[in-house]
This record gives sequence, C-alpha cells and structure tokens, in this order.
Amino acid sequence: MPVTAIFDRLRTAARRFASADQGNIAVIFALASVPIISFVGAAIDYSRVNAARSSMQAALDSTALMLSKDLTNGTITTSDIEARAKTYFASLYTDKSGTVAANSIQASYTPKDSSGIAKVQVTASGTLPTDFLKMAGLPTLNFGTSSTAAWGNTRMRVAMVLDNTGSMAQNGKMAALQKAATNMIDTLSTYNKQEGDVYISIIPFAKDVNVGTNYVDASWINWAEWEAEPPTLNDKTTNANSAFKKAVAGSDCPFTNNNQGFVCMDRPATLSGARSTSKIPSTGTYAGYICPGLDGGKKIAGKTNIYYNGCYTTVTGSSASCGSLNSDRCSCNGTGSSKVCHFWRGDDTPATAAARPAHATWTGCINDRDKDNDTWNIDPGSAFNDGTPSKRFYAEQWSDCLPATITPMSNQWQTLKDQITAMKPSGNTNQAVGLAWGWQSLSTTNGPIAAKAKESTYIYKDYIVLLSDGLNTQNRWSTSQSSIDDRQELLCQHIKNDATNPVTVFTIQVNINNADPKSQVLQDCVTTPNGSFQMITDPDETSTAFKNILTQISKLRVAK
Repeated sequence: MPVTAIFDRLRTAARRFASADQGNIAVIFALASVPIISFVGAAIDYSRVNAARSSMQAALDSTALMLSKDLTNGTITTSDIEARAKTYFASLYTDKSGTVAANSIQASYTPKDSSGIAKVQVTASGTLPTDFLKMAGLPTLNFGTSSTAAWGNTRMRVAMVLDNTGSMAQNGKMAALQKAATNMIDTLSTYNKQEGDVYISIIPFAKDVNVGTNYVDASWINWAEWEAEPPTLNDKTTNANSAFKKAVAGSDCPFTNNNQGFVCMDRPATLSGARSTSKIPSTGTYAGYICPGLDGGKKIAGKTNIYYNGCYTTVTGSSASCGSLNSDRCSCNGTGSSKVCHFWRGDDTPATAAARPAHATWTGCINDRDKDNDTWNIDPGSAFNDGTPSKRFYAEQWSDCLPATITPMSNQWQTLKDQITAMKPSGNTNQAVGLAWGWQSLSTTNGPIAAKAKESTYIYKDYIVLLSDGLNTQNRWSTSQSSIDDRQELLCQHIKNDATNPVTVFTIQVNINNADPKSQVLQDCVTTPNGSFQMITDPDETSTAFKNILTQISKLRVAK
C-alpha cells in the first residue's frame, strides 16, 4: 500500500478519535470513583473507632464505679488505684479491634473537697488499624476517653413504710415482707462504716400507726376525739335521740346498731371485762351509766372499729341541770321530777371518775391530722399553740391497733429487726398516714420523732420505701378509696416539691394474681419515673423488689 494511503487513513482515524464522545461517562465515573470510595472507606474506619471508643467508655465507667466502691468499702487504698484500674479495665473492655496498651490506662484520686466530694478519674487511649485510610497515609487512628466517679461522705436515712393491714396475712405476704425488710436492714447496715452513716426508721401502718404508749403525756397529741362522745349523739335538740334523752338506770339500752352503729356496754367499753347489755346498769359502780360500745361504722364510716372512751352519767330530778358545764358536755330532757340530764364522761367530780377512762388506757394509735395539715410535714406544736385546724396528731382508740410500733431513725440494727418481727396483720389500709409519718421521721426539726441533726461536713440522702398490698380503704374521715387517694396525692406532691429537704420515694404494690388494678397513687408518689414504682404479683418477688431498691440507693453517680 502506498505510504500516502497509510497517512491518509491515520489522519482520518485521528479526526474520528478527536471528535468521538461516546466514552465520556465512563471516564468521568472512573475519575469520580476515587474520592467516593475514599469517603466511604473513611466513614467505615471512623465508625469502627467510635465503636471502640464507646466500648472503652463503658469499660472506664464501670472501672471508675468499682474503684469508688472499693475505696468506700476500704478494700483498697489510694496507692492501689492504678493497678486495680488496669485489672478491672482488662476484664471489661470487650472491643478487641483496637489496641489499648496497659501503660495507657491511668487512674488518679482526688481527695474530698470542701463539699466532702472525692473523685476517681480513669483515662485510657488506644489505636485502631485502618482498612481504607491507610491508602491515604493514615495506617492507624487514635482514640481515647475518660470517666470520673464522684462520691462524697454520703450518709443515708431510709424510712421503711410497711403495710401491716389484715390482707397481709394472706398468701404468705407478711412473712415475705418481714424477710425482705430484715435483709434490707442487714445490707444497709454494711454501709455504716462509721457512726451516723446510716439511719433507718420503721413505720408499720394500717388505718392508723401506733406510736407506742410511752408518748401518752406528749404535748403533740390531740385528745379531743379520743375523749369525744359519739358524733351521732351530740345533737342536743329536743327531738333528736329521744330514747337516749329519757334513759335512766334500769331503762332499755337506747343505742342500736341500726340507729347509732353501736350498742350499750355495762361499763366504759375499753375497760377489762366490759360486755354488751340490753339494760342500763341500776346498781354498782356504773349505775345510771350509758356506755356506747365499739362503733361498727354503720352511720359514720370513718369510725369503724373505734372505741368511745367514756360513758354518760345520769342525774334526775327537778334539781338536775348542766350547771356551769358547756352544753356540748351535757343534755337535759323533761321538767320537774321527770327531768333527766346526761353528762358525757361525768360531771368532773370524783364520784363520776369511772365514766372517763384515763389517757393511760390509750393503746398508742394515732390517725390523720386535720386537713390540710395531714398532707404537710409541719411542726405539730402543742395544746397551747397548734392553731386551728389543729397541727397535733389525734389519738384514737382503734380496736385493730397494730402491735408493731413506729421506730424513729436508728442504727440499732437488732432493735429495728425486732420491730419487723413484731409486725402482725390487722385492720384496713391508709397508706397516707404511714407515708406522712415516714416523711416526718426524716425531719430533723418538726417532731415528734425528729431525726438526729445532720452534720454540715457530710452529704445526706433521704429515702422513703413504701410497700402496700392493697388499695386505700379507710382513713379518719372516709372509706372511699378515691377520697383517701386524693389526700395521699396531695401528700405525695408536697414531698416531691420539697427542694429544701429532698426525699427519694420508692413504692411497691404487692398485687397477688393481679387482684387489684395498678395503684395510680403509688405510681404518682415516686420521685423518679424509672424503676421507682414496682408491682409484684408473687410474695416471693418481695425480696427482689427490695434488692432493686437497694441497688438504686447504693449506686454511685458516674460523672463523664
């Protein structure tokens, strides 16, 4: 082929190549794929580093927490911190894609400051080989983080508010409670490294609480209702209670369960040997005495199973009168020789002393304070300065008064456990009265069972643990669950709003076979939403519920 022809073909091919555009997309994609692959590879490498850092953070958090517990419990000294940190971290760090050298794990201790706070800080660093960035000249990536466990000379006070109502006798609930509560005391006592680190109060409750008869002379007790006549008989009008107004020695008993909710007794109902009678005694010490028996709650639900501590004495004849006594102590009926006057708890003369049982016969039960003092933790004052409504606590002669009494804040572990052992199920449910006394037991100023003053060099944390197996059924005023719950809701809100003396509240509902609906008021009472309310459906779960609370109480804050 002539040379000129060859050159012509080459020129034609060159012109076609220069003008061709069919391969542009492939060329552009090939050029663009380089940075795209680089970015994807970098993202993968950095995500691996972040995963390794997260695993390291979790391991350091746990390491710092365990070191702080070891220091608190005295199992290590400050000179042991770094060696122990390396040991803990090695067992806790699970991400093996990165390399963490032992000498990169460092721990330091900061002694307590003016606020009583001590700290342990643990740091670590590591390297991770890259898969993609090494092509960009980065064969490894470094990562590291730290964790600080901060704790103080923290002292704790725990009020254990425990349901002792009659339903706790069923399904082994009381035995399970006693075991779990005793174990909790044993565990809390181990935190008491020095005097004052841990105090515990025990508040058994049913409808009332029992403060014990040692307080019989205390000024914070209000005896007005304990001494009061039955509310159904305090109407002094002529037409009301007509049978009662005419009754004299030898008359038929003017009381019936249907009309008043109680019957007659042959002497004050709280005295030994008292028995029901159909006739008013006409001879002996109690001649002419009209003594109301145990109230069955037929007319006034809040008085169910309440004793009245006294009798009406009877004076007859034209000279009978109330004299200087206030009209609410005496009523008279008729005129002339048929005139009858009745004096509640006698006319204050030695001859009628048997009609007014002494305070010494009180069994120790206390019920709700006047509204709205029942929902606040305020000083009860005394008989001379408690105001209206009364701030004092009302004594009550309740037939189901609990055998286990309130134990104020104490670190006498056996005494506390003995009170747990003494608990016996009895009566109806009033969670609010138990909760109110649990809150009061944490107070250092408001009596009547004020806790020991707190020392300024320590941090204090206060807790209430409230366990109940049923819904509210009776308080001082009502047997309506919703009405009682309303009082408790107010009380719970006031506890949660107390920023000056904050209290953490835990609640447990024992609900065997889900017999009751979940208690809304127990859920609302807790101060933190997660884990503070527990509902258990088997008595054997009581121990686990208390252990869960112990875990939260003992947990130290981890500061990142």
